[in-house]
Amino acid sequence: MSRFRVLQFNMQFGQCWDEERPDEAPLRLDLTLAEIRRHDADIVMLQEVEHAQPGGRQVVPPPNYTRLRDALPGYHGWFSYPRADPRELPFGVGLAILARAELSDCTRLDLPSPPIEFDFQGRRTTPTDRLLIGARTIIAGREVQLLNTHLLAFFMLGSSSTRNPFQRRMVAEQLEAAKGPMLLAGDFNVSGHASLVAEFAARGFRTVQDMRPTWRRRPYVLDHIFHNNHLRCVAHRVEPTPASDHLVLAADFEFA
Repeated sequence: MSRFRVLQFNMQFGQCWDEERPDEAPLRLDLTLAEIRRHDADIVMLQEVEHAQPGGRQVVPPPNYTRLRDALPGYHGWFSYPRADPRELPFGVGLAILARAELSDCTRLDLPSPPIEFDFQGRRTTPTDRLLIGARTIIAGREVQLLNTHLLAFFMLGSSSTRNPFQRRMVAEQLEAAKGPMLLAGDFNVSGHASLVAEFAARGFRTVQDMRPTWRRRPYVLDHIFHNNHLRCVAHRVEPTPASDHLVLAADFEFA
């Protein structure tokens, strides 16, 4: 296999898209599964895999990830929750990497969030930490390092990641340490994405696309697949899906 496909998908914990009532749409993990199968990707990067529980409780084993893994027997997987925190809001949490070949050297790195105060449903709170996970796999006899992340949405807090660059900087440090082919995918939650693209380009990584928005709620390019010069993107597409408020991003790669 000289060409392989990567799928980047914030699955919004299985909550499907309803244009009229997006926050009250039902959970349809069957649509999530259908979307993953439709792309027939060799590597799948998922964010917001699980629905955060009251008080930050983390269900073990993680129910959505377990169902996906069982329904996709051709994939090996690695999942992690972020650091448990009673401040967790009732949105999506948890990252997963799925790959057709075995995964090794699975890692996780907590990305601390700054103590920016904001109001949520009448109470004052601060954001919880975010996460980056990693693993290695073999494609066409070559080792490829995989990274997956979901950063804090500073624009929802009246701030920006350029004024609070700590999480981005920690991710950039992982890029600087790359030896050989590396892919970084995720929901970077950066509304002004040009600064993010430039920052990672300075570390030798380019995004497969930065023109088409990947979020239905606002016209932001939040989702990316970055790669270094050991890999060449030969095709990509951004497509809406009924399975999430994010669009899916798929890209085909060859070894350079």
